[in-house]
Amino acid sequence: MLHIDTLTLGAYQVNCYIVRREDSDRCVVIDPGYEPGRILAYLQKNNLQLEAILLTHGHFDHVGGVRELAADTDCQVYMRPEEELLPPQITAGQLFYTNRYPEGGQLQIAGMDFLVLHTPGHTPGSVCLLTGDVIFSGDTLFAGSCGRTDFPGGNMADMLTSLQHLRDLPANYRVFPGHAEATSLEAERRSNPYMQ
Repeated sequence: MLHIDTLTLGAYQVNCYIVRREDSDRCVVIDPGYEPGRILAYLQKNNLQLEAILLTHGHFDHVGGVRELAADTDCQVYMRPEEELLPPQITAGQLFYTNRYPEGGQLQIAGMDFLVLHTPGHTPGSVCLLTGDVIFSGDTLFAGSCGRTDFPGGNMADMLTSLQHLRDLPANYRVFPGHAEATSLEAERRSNPYMQ
């Protein structure tokens, strides 16, 4: 079973997820957008060992805490290289990562298996991360909506293709988005106008 803790951080209320197996002290952090000190304090308080930061995309509100958190924990940082195409005004400067997501889409880390789905639309290198019965959807899929495509690097046609890919997954999943409340893939299949 997965243990998922959510820290909602910064002015843009980004959901930062700390994910581990119930029986493990090894974890990953998804999208540490702000307040790296708060994230580090949480890890220390709960005696957690951070093995990797997994980024769903490169916008500043999702990556702002990466450098400091990685420096303090000596962890790996994963992102797709297409995010380097984004202009620096929406990434808060040069993006920092140590590893590209594997091209095969499979990533095993902290005792967990992740399927990395390339879901462009919000940005060219956006990903959704699947593990167990969970999707961490970044700014691709929200409850009742989807991510904006009017920023540099956004593309509505790509977004609709990515959402169709998620819709056609052969199971239900709990969906943990980059902002706002969690949902389920089945609920979004039924009611999200962007998935019809």
